[in-house]
Amino acid sequence: MSQAAVSRDLILRDALTLAKSPLPKSPRPIIILGAGGVVRAAHLPAYEKAGLHVIAIADIEHGKAGSLASQHNISESFDSVTAAVRYAPPDVVFDIAVPASQLLNVLPSLPMGSAVLMQKPMGETLEQAQSIREICRERGFTAAVNFQLRYAPSHLGAELLARKGVLGELHDIEVQVRTYTPWHLWGFLARAPRLEILYHSIHYLDLIRSWLGVPLGIYAKTVRHPTNPQLAPTKSVMILDYGDEKRVFIATQHGHDIARSSQSSFVQWEGTEGAIRMGMGVNLDYPSGQHDTLSYIERGSGMREWQDLPVAGDWFPDAFIGSMGTLQAYLEGSVSLLPSSVDTAYETMAMVEAAYRSSERGGEPLSIVPQATVRSEVPGARGAAPRSSSG
Repeated sequence: MSQAAVSRDLILRDALTLAKSPLPKSPRPIIILGAGGVVRAAHLPAYEKAGLHVIAIADIEHGKAGSLASQHNISESFDSVTAAVRYAPPDVVFDIAVPASQLLNVLPSLPMGSAVLMQKPMGETLEQAQSIREICRERGFTAAVNFQLRYAPSHLGAELLARKGVLGELHDIEVQVRTYTPWHLWGFLARAPRLEILYHSIHYLDLIRSWLGVPLGIYAKTVRHPTNPQLAPTKSVMILDYGDEKRVFIATQHGHDIARSSQSSFVQWEGTEGAIRMGMGVNLDYPSGQHDTLSYIERGSGMREWQDLPVAGDWFPDAFIGSMGTLQAYLEGSVSLLPSSVDTAYETMAMVEAAYRSSERGGEPLSIVPQATVRSEVPGARGAAPRSSSG
């Protein structure tokens, strides 16, 4: 690597120390509604790390909140939302971490004018998202949706690299996830009519929207995995239409338990001047995961290989500091924007809905008369798909 490239690398490494999400000057107390796995694995560790004070946990399953609260030295726990609301001080932030199907039941129980951070997704359908948005408006909530991937330290670093000119003109974003996800850890997903896009790839849709805005349209197909036929689809491919000069796609496969060496989990941005890659370690060996990574390469700099950069934290739990910290900083007026407000989160939900509509509609039919059955020409390969014949 040339001396100029070495100097440039040192400058970028130094700049990365500034890639941090907002935190409030005067933190507000937090009451968490829900005591499930994500609260245990991410919310509580993140808030403890950032000095954000949780004063109570509530969960409708008897004793669940109390057990988790005792493990984290939280003095109060409740078995109902009503009891938690009665206990809440006026300046509390309600951190809602319940299944999406329950949001329409929980939100009307909160006091007028509440500050609310709700776990994604914002309902199970766009219709539910619209109802949630209306409740938040009618009750005067300052509300955001916990699309926390955009606050992952690796992503904050990627944004900074882009601002420093590493990419030039961005023309390509790809998301690749090939891993094994233990869906059984979330019992409610066994009955969910929508799964992969709504509960996982929604993060990537929101992340892409933060870079490029709302796409013109989405082409998508989401399908079941043969080892989990009882679940809704867990494999997806989506192409996001941003015109004729950008390629943007998401490809996920959550049933790859064959070999760790062939698993992958990354977002890659490519521009006219270089490229950035962000590795998402939590998807690899979930829930323990691996550490996130960040690397870059620039054209014309004498670089022959990708340069790895230090990352000060991981998606789980550190990104959860950003979503709560940004909401609290917005509430006190120390930042002027709330990037994941319910109004902008509604746009992400519209992208999710478009993907499901596209998948249900199917691809463009071929201009030939199909055979009765599509047969594999590869010896030993199974998977013939029945097709209706028009002749």
